[in-house]
Amino acid sequence: MTQPIRMGIAGLGTATRQMLPAFLANANILVSAAATRSEEKRNAFQQDYGVPVFADAEQLCRFDGIDAVYIATPTELHTQQIHLALDSGKHVLVEKPMAVTLEEARGIVEKAQQSGLAVIVGHSHSFDPPIQAIKDVLDSGRLGPVRMIHNWNYNDWLYRPRTKEELDTTQGGGVTFRQGSHQFDIIRYLGGGVVRSVRAMTGRWDPARPTEGSHVAYLEFENGLAATAVYNGYDHFHTSELTWDIGEWGGQARRADDSHYGMSRKRVKGISETEEMSLKQKRSQYQNPASDHGPIHSPFFGLTVVSCDHGDIRQSPNGLLIYSDEEVEEITLNRVPTAHDLVVREFVEAVRKRDDASTHDAEWGLANLEVCLAVLESAERREEVLLKHQVPW
Repeated sequence: MTQPIRMGIAGLGTATRQMLPAFLANANILVSAAATRSEEKRNAFQQDYGVPVFADAEQLCRFDGIDAVYIATPTELHTQQIHLALDSGKHVLVEKPMAVTLEEARGIVEKAQQSGLAVIVGHSHSFDPPIQAIKDVLDSGRLGPVRMIHNWNYNDWLYRPRTKEELDTTQGGGVTFRQGSHQFDIIRYLGGGVVRSVRAMTGRWDPARPTEGSHVAYLEFENGLAATAVYNGYDHFHTSELTWDIGEWGGQARRADDSHYGMSRKRVKGISETEEMSLKQKRSQYQNPASDHGPIHSPFFGLTVVSCDHGDIRQSPNGLLIYSDEEVEEITLNRVPTAHDLVVREFVEAVRKRDDASTHDAEWGLANLEVCLAVLESAERREEVLLKHQVPW
């Protein structure tokens, strides 16, 4: 019997809280260690799992009792920690984006190729069951060639409690790095991967939150497919109003009634950095996944609409709506396995060197980061930006 992959977890915040149930549910993964700067979280994790815990990722990466590291730390730390893990002979599963600059990302690709170790980037929303199902419909050819892909997302992202790094574009902050990564991954996954060029504009509309809070991006693929990615995190209109009040991970979204409208924006207005950090820590508080009963519906990362010669596709609360030449058809989908389950499954296959593994590898992560950076560059130059590092699905 193949031994499970001993996983060390760097960072015990929101991303880990979402990923941990998938680690625990996969028989090929054994949670074996963790690292976080928070003593409270270290103590709670050790009490729950009885594994070694460390105060920093370097100690974790050098720990002989693990085979792989899940990096769920702030974006600006990813590059250093990926290199630490690979230099220590550990496979890597890293949250998006895997780096902040193309130079950093190219260095990771080169190191991964030289080491022969797996590096998977967790762009988890392209693993959402509805997105996977849309891809299956496109691959079947029943609606003809895909012509347009759109993902639009309006929410309160910019006004959720943030660290100063999350509001600093140079350190990977702002919606283009943090949320555009998901949008461009979904679009590239459905469109075949190879984007030719990007034309975009970004918005910085609040001096108190000095980073990108919005963007509008037009992506042209090599095969002529057109796509748009629109994001607005300024907490006015929310696209959940168009998605049956269902939010990002399938739960009930907050309704825009009098008691809740603009809640995130109002909560952080005028508060100190210390007060905001307190809110941030409370939001990312570690909790045992046994207390999480899972989503009610399939996840909605905004509104996604895909157009083909003979029909359009979008999500419904529990699946897909397919608008073909003849009829409107609804396909019901299972919520299990979840997107996180599928991320972990791909990582296991990459470590085990399965033939169909490693789609979201370091090269895919580099290509996705290139789109993020092209959006920022295009907005600054007000010109179309041609891409050089794209890879096919």
